[in-house]
Amino acid sequence: MTTDRPFSARIVERIDQIDETLWNAAADNCGAPYNPFIDHRFLAALENSGSVGPGTGWRPIHIALETPDGAPAGFAPCYLKTNSQGEYVFDHGFADAYERAGGSYYPKLQVAVPFTPATGPRLLVAKDENRPMAQAGLAAAMLGLMRQADASSVHVTFATEDERALLLERGFLARDDQQFHWRNDGYGAYDDFLADLASRKRKQLKRERRDALSNGITVRRLTGADLTEAHWDAFFAFYMDTGARKWGRPYLNRRFFSLIGEAMPDNILLVMAERDGRPIAGALNFIGGDAIYGRYWGALEEHPFLHFEVCYHQAIDAAIERGLARVEAGAQGEHKLARGYRPVTTRSAHAFADPGLRHAVADYLKRERRYVAETQEELEAATPFRRGEPADAE
Repeated sequence: MTTDRPFSARIVERIDQIDETLWNAAADNCGAPYNPFIDHRFLAALENSGSVGPGTGWRPIHIALETPDGAPAGFAPCYLKTNSQGEYVFDHGFADAYERAGGSYYPKLQVAVPFTPATGPRLLVAKDENRPMAQAGLAAAMLGLMRQADASSVHVTFATEDERALLLERGFLARDDQQFHWRNDGYGAYDDFLADLASRKRKQLKRERRDALSNGITVRRLTGADLTEAHWDAFFAFYMDTGARKWGRPYLNRRFFSLIGEAMPDNILLVMAERDGRPIAGALNFIGGDAIYGRYWGALEEHPFLHFEVCYHQAIDAAIERGLARVEAGAQGEHKLARGYRPVTTRSAHAFADPGLRHAVADYLKRERRYVAETQEELEAATPFRRGEPADAE
């Protein structure tokens, strides 16, 4: 497959066919702190566990960009999709409308990390001096692959702001969405964060945390060598219970958790709640260069406020202890606002082969972006932070 000169692009059907050192060097060269989800080891665990691949609707067709002499110039994590599951940027409406009009929306191309609504680099470049040209080459390769695979579209989801801007220059359409992130404003302890909240909200969160640990519940944060297969057995039971209720069929299998625990133990933060020595709930987080990323939660027993303690408060505690800039709490969930998580815009870029479909989607996205911006202002006004109240008010 050709692309913008002086590069050529080829398709790689397994991430293990790309040298881990070369891929991760390009990922680390993005100019942002380390992102665990674009790490070769994370993507390999998805594929080697069978969570991604045949029968999953996610067929790896990663793009490898090369110079004329065969040296690596860049990479993009890419998948041929036969459904719209596990993406968190929903395009079911696009698919339904196009099918009703007589088109075939699937297959489509997804440039993303499967099952992971976290912003991170998508256009990985090997050398800084080649960055603008190599990123443009990767964008051109995506469009070329769309035509070659007879795909309806390309969706680069949870891209960085700079990457999205480049893709828009190449004819992609912009789409915005929202998440809720907690921001560390230099706090030395959780109480320092509470001091920034309105007094009524401070009292609510203190009571919430106290009540969550009633009934003899204890919480532990596990990482690195502390993680065992017994912990993964317990957490997988939580994950399956939540997944079966939310999605019908959970995306990840048990083997994935063993593989990722072996490959990236120091990038994992597993929060486990126990009662009478028995695990009853847990939340899986990943640790990046400047953030904690909350990913999965589950419980076998219901207790008031335990979800908030295990998922949100414990992540804040860990971020403060580690001096990390933020906690990204995953997709959706306005209930996060009351826990000090603020609305943040996420960005995606989309290209369509059919001009008619492109025109219709462009009109929709323009209105959607306006709605997202308006909602962002309303949600920010609903955060629990002090507005003119004295810091010591109680």
